[in-house]
Amino acid sequence: MKLQFRCLPGWKGRIPEPRPATGNLPAWLKAMPRSAISGIAGGEVRTVKQCPPFVDAMGAGVLFPLIADLQVKDGVFEWDSGLPAHPLARLTRSPIGLHLPEQLTGFPGADPASFAVKFTNPWTLQMPEGWSMLFSHPHNRPELPFRTLTGLVDAFPAGFVHFPALWTDPAFEGVVPAGTPVAQGVLVRREAVTISCGEMDDAELAASLDLQDALDADPGVYRKRFRTGPTGD
Repeated sequence: MKLQFRCLPGWKGRIPEPRPATGNLPAWLKAMPRSAISGIAGGEVRTVKQCPPFVDAMGAGVLFPLIADLQVKDGVFEWDSGLPAHPLARLTRSPIGLHLPEQLTGFPGADPASFAVKFTNPWTLQMPEGWSMLFSHPHNRPELPFRTLTGLVDAFPAGFVHFPALWTDPAFEGVVPAGTPVAQGVLVRREAVTISCGEMDDAELAASLDLQDALDADPGVYRKRFRTGPTGD
């Protein structure tokens, strides 16, 4: 699966580039132990580092980076992207913009007295035919002081998709460094979904029980039998 990204002339090499999420997991996950002692369970338990769906979600798709250091102090945002102006382009050189509070009227968690932020994405995206991209907050990244909102975008090869977000940590002070992931994009097909619900027959129940027994006996069964595609390991 090949994605093509393009930026303005003169910007290549001066801004962080989108990168595959697999292989770019956060330092805290890499440092996390694979097991821990639980006082409640009375023994050792596996951490989420050994949960393939948790890790695979973090390694899915593409990470979109903050394009410049963002200094935050006393609720004030400052930056200096150092990017050259282009005589024809209408794209801002700022790493961040805003949405008016009224634009999120009625949205749970939005502060009606505060602006929402909008992270600048300076990269156009050429997707394979028939695919769309689901943009969201970087998966399982609650330590970030913002929450990027989710959007589903169809092929939009000449346009820029920017990322609205709620700034969720008003006490945060310091620098959010350039390259920090501000959104994660995963390719999806826009196909209608049909749903069929019913009860297991005897064979399906037996297969489910066998699988549960196998998972209890060997935590690696899911990884060995069912896991597909690139992962974040």
